Amino acid sequence: MNNFVISAKRFITNKNTVTIIGVIIILVILYYGYQSTIDSAVNPVKVPQANRMIGPQEEITAEDIKWVEVPSVSKPANAVTNESQIVGKYTAINATIPEGSMFYADVLVEKDELPGTWLKQLKTDVNGVTDKPYYKSVNIITTFGNSIQPGDYIDIYMYAEDESGLLMFGRLIENIQILAVKDSDGADVFTSVESDAKPAFLYYGVPEDLHLLLRKADSDQLQALGVETVVVPHGGTAPITGDVEVSSEYLRDYIDANTFNTPDNDEYLEEIEENGAITIEEEEQ
Repeated sequence: MNNFVISAKRFITNKNTVTIIGVIIILVILYYGYQSTIDSAVNPVKVPQANRMIGPQEEITAEDIKWVEVPSVSKPANAVTNESQIVGKYTAINATIPEGSMFYADVLVEKDELPGTWLKQLKTDVNGVTDKPYYKSVNIITTFGNSIQPGDYIDIYMYAEDESGLLMFGRLIENIQILAVKDSDGADVFTSVESDAKPAFLYYGVPEDLHLLLRKADSDQLQALGVETVVVPHGGTAPITGDVEVSSEYLRDYIDANTFNTPDNDEYLEEIEENGAITIEEEEQ
């Protein structure tokens, strides 16, 4: 028995034995650590994916989500897997979520983080007076091949016929910033997922006096007299088709002289709503 104990002590205290035992322990630890890592990487996890193509600034609902199993290793670090962090969020202004894609934190925003509707971008002067909203019906031709984009500046020209029969032409208003370009369904043309989205309306804001002037110029009363307003990119050249180019003050006087009342405000708001631009409630906010 004593010989066995002595032999055991010699075996344990032998440097080579200690080294071998240490190597075996390390190998066992590495094996189980590696196996655990592999199992963790290949174990399937459920992740939410888009059930449809979700366009810019769209609200995401529970119906837009489907759940699929993927290997853990294939889930990106910035993928959002908590449904409560997806439903009710909006896609960023220039972001789309393709069908079958995961949801990523950098494209999900709260509603109040959106740049807002074009109405929220109306300018307010030093006296706290905010511009009034206005829209203009356009098409692919009158927007110069859809080259007028939000942020661009335009001038508004006007054609008319005076009492002597001469066709008048002049720049009525200049340097107006475009706030939105929408198609006939009210969707933003330049952020739409539809590749063939065509401009139908330009939206912008102008001071109160010019707002009333434009509404008179585009009223049925003046259209019956052959009056037409057109938009031209600021700094661009409008074709002079009239007999004489006149000043904006002359055109303003002509408009005022040929309109006996201001178009009804409620009717104007209803027109905007019918054209898919905004709701009356949004106008009043």
